[in-house]
Amino acid sequence: MATQVTTLTDTSPATITLPASFEIQSQDSRLEQETNLPDATPAVPAVPLGVLSKFKGDFAGTGFNLIFRPNSGPPNGTTFPNPVVPPPPTPPSENVLELNLTTETLSFSKALGSIPNRGLETQGDIFLNGKPYAQSISDVTNPVTGQADGVPSGIHFEPGLWMHVPATTSDPILGESLVRMASIPHGTTINAQTLAPTSSVPGPPTFKPVDITPFLIGTTTKVPFNSQNASLATTPRLPQDLTKFIAAGTITQAMLTDPNTVLRNAIVGQTIKNTTTFTVSTAPTAPELGGGTANIAFLQGTPTGTNSGPNASAVQMSATFWIEEVENVLSIPVFKPGQPPLKLSAPAPHPGALVPTFLVTPPHEITAPTTITVTSTQIQYSQTVLLNFANLTWPHVSCATLVPQGELSVPASAWK
Repeated sequence: MATQVTTLTDTSPATITLPASFEIQSQDSRLEQETNLPDATPAVPAVPLGVLSKFKGDFAGTGFNLIFRPNSGPPNGTTFPNPVVPPPPTPPSENVLELNLTTETLSFSKALGSIPNRGLETQGDIFLNGKPYAQSISDVTNPVTGQADGVPSGIHFEPGLWMHVPATTSDPILGESLVRMASIPHGTTINAQTLAPTSSVPGPPTFKPVDITPFLIGTTTKVPFNSQNASLATTPRLPQDLTKFIAAGTITQAMLTDPNTVLRNAIVGQTIKNTTTFTVSTAPTAPELGGGTANIAFLQGTPTGTNSGPNASAVQMSATFWIEEVENVLSIPVFKPGQPPLKLSAPAPHPGALVPTFLVTPPHEITAPTTITVTSTQIQYSQTVLLNFANLTWPHVSCATLVPQGELSVPASAWK
């Protein structure tokens, strides 16, 4: 099993903060009044969030990112410690496979309120609700040690919205759904939709394998590259020589073959009571209908001419999220009423695992060490973005395991 030893040296989350009193509502009733007094706006019942209610507060964790990206060659392109044959940008060296061991923060704001979407004719109005979020990802890959202990260097920032859309019965006829809307600094925006999950399943998640092998655009014909072989040290890949990472178990052939290996390893030793799973996509299958990507001109490239073709145009994104209820057994020491609250970390299921911290105030005296069982929310995800360039579609895969940040409260039921 790969063991990722990671120290989160900077877990300050990227945040989006709304004003304390801010809440979106329909303005119909207020504008229909003859006065503009505060009480002229009637209270609107809270719009459900569904599974998005689990997205609360700040999360932090670790993950793995793999991306094939274009290489223009000298003088400004990517270079390598060991010579690459043929030299870039001669195919098949017109690309770089970049591997990143990552740390991540994911922060959710409060719910937005009651967002009116107006229907036409037979389709009545609907009211959405959702949560703004901010995601930041840093690379901590250290070629010197083969560990995830490098100085954090930012590689991704993403502000966005998770929205819950109620069912509609006319136009369109569609069950309740979830939508993720996001902006990517490279110049891509996404709108990804899925039908909302209606239940969770007992136990831990099941992770299907994911493949990073490129394929011919518009086909299923795969075109593998030598950089996918972890044992080779002269391919167009960064880090190029993976010897130290393989020895440490931090980047392995299994992870290059199937990046979701990282997610399976992350939950070894955990007790997961139940899991809710959903997959959002910019190209959802019927009946979800909505979704898509949009790219700036540089990414799209020129459709005709000598140097025609995209510079890594993001044509599709899909991401699976697993929302897990994790059981934690806390060891409670001797405690007398009046003492400061106890700050206790959940036991690590395996070396290197990140765990939540609980703020514990026993409701009575603890005369001998004991244990209590509490639960916490854990988020795991696996995302694939399809990038088009050099006549191929290149899967860009990232995955992570995230736990709550800050101190969690212990419910009174834990002491019964």
